[in-house]
Amino acid sequence: MPAGRRAKWVLVVLWLVVTALTGPFAGKLPGVEKNDAVAYLPASAQSTQVNNALEHFPGGQQVPGTVLYVAGDGGVTAADKALAARQVADAARQAPDFTPGAVTVSKDGKAISYAFNVTQPDATKLADDIKEVRSITAGGPGLASYVTGPAGLLVDSVSAFNGIDGLLLIATGIVVIVLLLLIYRSPTLWLVPLLSVVAAIGLSEWAVYQLAVHAGLVVSGQSGGILTVLVFGAGTDYALLIVARYREELRRHEDHHDAMRAALHRASPTILASASTVILGLLCLLAAELNSERGLGPIGAIGIASALLAQLTFLPALLVVFGRRLFWPARPVYQPGEAAAANGFWAKTAVRIARRPRPIWAGTAVALLILTAGVAGLNLGLQQTQSFVNTPQSVAGQRLYAQHFPAGGSEPVIIIADAAKAGPVVTAVKDVPNVTMAFPVATAQGQVKVIATLSSAPDSAASFKAIDAMRSRLAEIPGAHPLVGGSVATNLDTNNAASTDRWIVMPLVLVIVMCILAILLRAIVAPVLLALTVVLSFAAALGVSALVFHALGFAGVDQTIPLLAYIFLVALGVDYNIFLVSRIREEALVRGTREGTVSAVRATGGVITSAGIVLAATFSVLMVLPLVALVEVGFIVAFGVLLDTLVVRSVLVPALITDVGPPVWWPSALARKDGAR
Repeated sequence: MPAGRRAKWVLVVLWLVVTALTGPFAGKLPGVEKNDAVAYLPASAQSTQVNNALEHFPGGQQVPGTVLYVAGDGGVTAADKALAARQVADAARQAPDFTPGAVTVSKDGKAISYAFNVTQPDATKLADDIKEVRSITAGGPGLASYVTGPAGLLVDSVSAFNGIDGLLLIATGIVVIVLLLLIYRSPTLWLVPLLSVVAAIGLSEWAVYQLAVHAGLVVSGQSGGILTVLVFGAGTDYALLIVARYREELRRHEDHHDAMRAALHRASPTILASASTVILGLLCLLAAELNSERGLGPIGAIGIASALLAQLTFLPALLVVFGRRLFWPARPVYQPGEAAAANGFWAKTAVRIARRPRPIWAGTAVALLILTAGVAGLNLGLQQTQSFVNTPQSVAGQRLYAQHFPAGGSEPVIIIADAAKAGPVVTAVKDVPNVTMAFPVATAQGQVKVIATLSSAPDSAASFKAIDAMRSRLAEIPGAHPLVGGSVATNLDTNNAASTDRWIVMPLVLVIVMCILAILLRAIVAPVLLALTVVLSFAAALGVSALVFHALGFAGVDQTIPLLAYIFLVALGVDYNIFLVSRIREEALVRGTREGTVSAVRATGGVITSAGIVLAATFSVLMVLPLVALVEVGFIVAFGVLLDTLVVRSVLVPALITDVGPPVWWPSALARKDGAR
């Protein structure tokens, strides 16, 4: 027991050893991250199968790209052409994995395009090669240069994650320290929750690293960053709940060891139920098709489990070691029998809600429904060039390429088929609308590799339609066994998988959440009502976010974001439901549902609000990163958590439970004999 006079020292020493051993793995996690779209897709996707089949062709798995030279108003001169040719040749000599291909001068005479392929042994080597190519092909006076296409976009995407873990750790740590200082108003108390959270982060990153290395767990820069934020946010939430309950018990018990035993006895079941709900909700992502989403399930679950373990063992042990003096200057004084304050903000709020519960919950629900209207304007889907907050070289180059050449030329479609059917395959591909050209480039092991280019912009609706049409027509050729891949097909497959995942995972999470609530509350009515409030809160947060993103100039919302936001908001929203409603049930057993709700809101309003602010602040740290998807998930979760804690959990749920009364606990005995103990 953490409250034991000897056990506390054992736990403190044990956790210090664990932290010392696992801490170094925080720097190793980025080394096992995968940030290319193909790695995220299931093995069954055609684009994944194409990528695997390319290993059998000369050059192996290669990523296409474009070196684009753009001249000034006078157009491309002979000197410009000579300079460009010399620089590309130098790049081929100095970067052996860089293989230049066809050179094209635009019809308007203002741009030169060099197609190339670069071998992709791993993302780090690819990034190094592209950086070297960019350095060598730097253009000259009056001739701007851009390395773009799939290779350039991939490298810029990977580069956006460089240093992300360290940045998030520092930024989140600063935010949490400031908030804990404001919440506790103590120069010392904030340090204990922070130490336990840091220990949990070290443990979680060590576990994730081991699974990535030895079990093939897919870790992306996004999931690695979310892990840090999630452990900080959830761990601090659990710490706030334990410290608040410990402070209560210090007023009832003279010995602080007894106070901690009582605090853990009362708080642990709630925290365990809360963490279990979040863990099971995250593990629902194992049913997803996308490896990036499936990987986030166990990664997030490990993070929550680590936070739970640290906050139920290390934190209480540290609190007991330091005793009451840790709360200086406002040390809790032993005052047995003292009544809870009845004139605080949350006490007054609870009384007001109890007086007129029905108009309050109905008005709040209507207001939330109005906020959901923004979902109608949600544009789901981002092109690769729209996924950056800033404008990296690849994006600028892609836009300039589309001004001088057919927009899809920089991102070719790759078709693998039976070599004996090469003729019919090429003919069928050329007949697809938006295809500008198609030709075979290599054969290997009885298969042919065909390259096709599109006139429409990559990742546009027209290019996705062309991929679908291509796959449909090629499937009609007997014995061709066609596979259509390339970056555009990869992004289409990603979008399709993300859509499927939403339909599978979202209902599954809701069912699991309702089952856990039913078991915890021994009721059916309350879990149904609480689940409805969580879904309403999520929809309202998504609606407001859609309007904000439009105002910020974002082209849309990444396909994976609604599911990720749903997982976090529903699971974490139920977190606060459990904190509040388990306390309401505890009080209702003694006082009845109406008075029990007032007492529970008075006791938990402050800590739930504080926890929500901390969690929202930690997720908002994601908004400092240069990727639109992370900015979006950071804002949606941060705003959704604030909406949940300040409105749904503090106003809507108490009013709804008060209005429904004892039947909310049906079919448990409490519904028939309210406050009978």
